Amino acid sequence: MRYLSTRDTNKRVTASQAIAKGLSEDGGLFVPEILTNLSANAIESLLPMSYQQRAVYIMGGYLGDFTAAEITSYAERAYSAPGFDDSAIAPVHTLDEDIHFLELWHGPTCAFKDMALQMLPHLLTATLEKTGEKKSACILVATSGDTGKAALEGFRDVDRTKILVFYPDSGVSDIQKLQMTTQLGSNVGVCAVRGNFDDTQTGVKQIFSDREIIRELEGEGYMLSSANSINWGRLLPQIVYYVSAYCDLVNQKKIKLEDKINVCVPTGNFGNILAAYYAKNMGLPIDKLICASNENDVLTDFIKTGAYDKNRDFYTTISPSMDILVSSNLERLLFDLSDKDSHIINSYMRSLSDNGSYAVSADLHAKISSTFWAGCCSDEKTKKVIEATFKKYGYLIDTHTAVAFDVLNHYRHDTGDMTPAVVVSTANPYKFCDSVLSAIGTEYKEKGLGLIEKLAEETGTTPPKPLVDLKGRRERFDDVISKEEMALALKAFLGSK
Repeated sequence: MRYLSTRDTNKRVTASQAIAKGLSEDGGLFVPEILTNLSANAIESLLPMSYQQRAVYIMGGYLGDFTAAEITSYAERAYSAPGFDDSAIAPVHTLDEDIHFLELWHGPTCAFKDMALQMLPHLLTATLEKTGEKKSACILVATSGDTGKAALEGFRDVDRTKILVFYPDSGVSDIQKLQMTTQLGSNVGVCAVRGNFDDTQTGVKQIFSDREIIRELEGEGYMLSSANSINWGRLLPQIVYYVSAYCDLVNQKKIKLEDKINVCVPTGNFGNILAAYYAKNMGLPIDKLICASNENDVLTDFIKTGAYDKNRDFYTTISPSMDILVSSNLERLLFDLSDKDSHIINSYMRSLSDNGSYAVSADLHAKISSTFWAGCCSDEKTKKVIEATFKKYGYLIDTHTAVAFDVLNHYRHDTGDMTPAVVVSTANPYKFCDSVLSAIGTEYKEKGLGLIEKLAEETGTTPPKPLVDLKGRRERFDDVISKEEMALALKAFLGSK
């Protein structure tokens, strides 16, 4: 399997090279030359398998320079206790007869990013050996909340790696911030950036494209790589849980083999829903992909109109991991739907960079509309959904999952489509205690970690151990910088002059 850059189809690299680089030198994202086929017979063969075995089967088709034994070893180490508190790894919770929640928050940081970032360190360290790379990897991460902690935990004390995470100051929840600033490990660094996630992500991309910085770091013995979903090694493991969820629904007799399902995903950087799109195109029986946004509704407008315009107000919401106006992984979708025409992609991306907007052709928009449906949800409505879901079902959900559930309900009301649906639940509600407590009508005076005990008391639910264990930890990282200082912060972190 070879990989292409979305901005230059003449550039072809191996899986190892794509994972090591993270981002192509031309600024493009690596995509597989072809998608592997997932037939009904193949899905049937996956039914009796464990999550780990399903991961080996799905990922193996895209990792040609890794052996089955190697991938098996990585999967067994990535997806196991005590890192995951449920043996199913990504269990499906049935809320109603035809509404199911895919719980992706049973890992060590209580968010869906664990599903990929427990695997990526194994892939990357093996890649350094396979490519004969002598330099150590510096993992550079921009986070809107969950990626940062998951990446820090995944790469903590991993040989030949250092990891620096940038997050928007005042743009993450108290618990998310504490998870990052108290992170253990000798090879980790965390820094807040004044601004929003788009400022942080743009700063990281600029570092990746700055040849002078790259040469300077190479002289210090480091190569840059990414743990964001721009890295194919981050995106590939996410395909697995859609396939696994479908298998679980068949096993639980909620659907029959070859029955179609709809999937609703709370979406910011477009990586999570893109993984579902790839699973669908491989052959998984997914009908509609429902893209759920919060008040930062740039994706909703794009899917409805074909015009992408980031020139709008940015909102800091109670679903911070979705507070994004530049959705990087959308580039991969456009590349695929434009028949891998890198000239078109370069035109769109130049327009986005120069003008903050672009508009796709009518044909391309028609292709998008045939697969995707989009909606958005306000903070006020998000809280009402959390309250209603808990009161009716006794099921507690976080702010991002609530956005998706609300948008799914709007989709069903507007279209009349009652196809069995999977709502992607991306975070444990205890990561957003203040918003969840407010949603269920509870007044509180506690702050920070004290909210965990308050939420447990009010709801009779059990808080996850990784968050309870934050109590008493010392905050190690308190730097706050401007986006213009990010390159200097990186050099200081690595000990560069």
